[in-house]
Amino acid sequence: MGVTLPSFDELPNKYRYWKWGPPGSEAEGKGMLNILTSDVVQAASKEIQTGERVAIGWKFNKPDYPPLHRVEFKLDIKYINDPIAFDDEISINPQSTSQWDGFRHYSQRIRSGDDDLLATAEKEASLSEREKRVFYGGTKHSEILDSSSDRISIHHWAKQGIVSRGVLIDYKSWADKKGIEYSCFSVHQVRLSDILEIAKESNIEFRQGDILFIRIGLIPEWEAMSAEKQKAYGDNGPYHHCGVEQNEAVARFLWDNHFAAVASDSIGWEVYPTQNPGFHLHEFLLAGWGVPIGELFDLEGLSELCKKHNRWSFFFSSVPFNVVGGVSSAPNGLAIF
Repeated sequence: MGVTLPSFDELPNKYRYWKWGPPGSEAEGKGMLNILTSDVVQAASKEIQTGERVAIGWKFNKPDYPPLHRVEFKLDIKYINDPIAFDDEISINPQSTSQWDGFRHYSQRIRSGDDDLLATAEKEASLSEREKRVFYGGTKHSEILDSSSDRISIHHWAKQGIVSRGVLIDYKSWADKKGIEYSCFSVHQVRLSDILEIAKESNIEFRQGDILFIRIGLIPEWEAMSAEKQKAYGDNGPYHHCGVEQNEAVARFLWDNHFAAVASDSIGWEVYPTQNPGFHLHEFLLAGWGVPIGELFDLEGLSELCKKHNRWSFFFSSVPFNVVGGVSSAPNGLAIF
């Protein structure tokens, strides 16, 4: 069922897979979402058994003090026809709260030997720092800054949405049982061995096209912090984020399972800063393979439903913003049991 893809070992260039369509096409813009065929979605629909559902988006005004000096959410309510009716005007950086990272968000460095990208060792010295990095499909910085270009824009995801089976690795609950203490605002790493152990204990068998969710418990930790500590972190950091360890074994696991997307309640999905110098999963997932990354998702209600039913898979639907040229989007996501 679905699309046939090579294994990690069969990839000619493990750093990237740009095979979905010509530059600027809708197929290119969807990246790994191309594997969400009608068969995959139909199979995922069988996860709906009780009709219970839970949204996975945090409130737009959370966290209260967004890290990395990102713009805070702003809501203005105005009369459109005083005194009959109101309108609202919303200003938001989706990266400040629950969001999908689109392919325009993060680039990867061109490596010596990428002759197709004019990055031979001899030519590399002549490139600017921007020219040494490209986005998914080889998209250049100039194309993203060009208002007439919609290449790899997030609106390509909006046409059919992100719809598949979701699976939850509830690392926070597992760690609590194990007596493992950590802060979500640290470089604590979720190991691949932990993910595999939790999946085994939860009877999760991964399928091509699954959306992999990993819960670390960031939201309750944030809400338990004082306003002073929240502000101090948002303003000054240090911007340490608990997340998945970064190494080739994790990259192999992610590729060979052919997940359509990954998501977490962490700030950056993988641990940041990387504890493996030079290895950045954002570069593999977004710029290399075209795999959407969800961050700061509210997985608390999802965790409770999974525990209630002792079932860690569910039907998942998300409709990203239909913004031509967009970089990121609120998830507008719903898990249905």
